[in-house]
Amino acid sequence: MENKDRLAFGRKNYILMLVGIVVLAIGFIIMTLDTEQYGLGFMGITLGPIVVMAGFIIEFFAILIKDKNHE
Repeated sequence: MENKDRLAFGRKNYILMLVGIVVLAIGFIIMTLDTEQYGLGFMGITLGPIVVMAGFIIEFFAILIKDKNHE
């Protein structure tokens, strides 16, 4: 296979990227579900941002991890 036909990442990377996007979306949804005024409750100030940060960490590792099958 030629270099121009290969994808930038392997299958494992793309799966981790999709998982990271789903976790990010869940974090933002959690923040919108907060019932306190201006989102100042536990879900809007603590839980949602922690889940969003976890999503960004997953995305970071999805980009950096080298897939063994992709060479």
